[in-house]
Amino acid sequence: MPRAGRARGQPNRRDNRQPKRQSRGKRGASIDPHGYDSGKKIKGKKRHILVDTQGLLLHAIVHAADIQDRDGGALLLATLFGRFPFLLKLYADGGYQGPEFQHAVGKILRQVNLEIVKRSDRAKGFVVLPKRWVVERTLAWLNRCRRLAKDWENLNRKALAFLRLASIRLMLRKLCNPA
Repeated sequence: MPRAGRARGQPNRRDNRQPKRQSRGKRGASIDPHGYDSGKKIKGKKRHILVDTQGLLLHAIVHAADIQDRDGGALLLATLFGRFPFLLKLYADGGYQGPEFQHAVGKILRQVNLEIVKRSDRAKGFVVLPKRWVVERTLAWLNRCRRLAKDWENLNRKALAFLRLASIRLMLRKLCNPA
């Protein structure tokens, strides 16, 4: 409608015709659902990683945050497919304790001895726990990468790809600068 045919304050009235792609939403047609973990108060994705004693990534998975830690840990170990037969000892966080996770570890990796590193009840604030700091340090190294600092990815497989890419970058730096 030309401007001359309508009153000065009236809008164009074409806003009822939106393109089809706008009805889908901003994030596209194919995204993996985000979850919410009420214990950690995070929305988005969780990363479960398996590292060696030097903190280098062996295996990882990414999934929605509404899956519990012990279920995600069992899923991580189930996707190993016998890749690490030399694995004898596994240190895990307190979130992985419980009979379900221990049963899953015993079923998937029979030779592995599981040890849960627990936090002391008397400790207040941040306390460095033995063997657990290796994983925390690796997560801190990986979170230095811009793509991993926030939950940017729509697909879990892409988030896992960027996690592996950051790990490769970290391993190359350690190889080239052994100091």
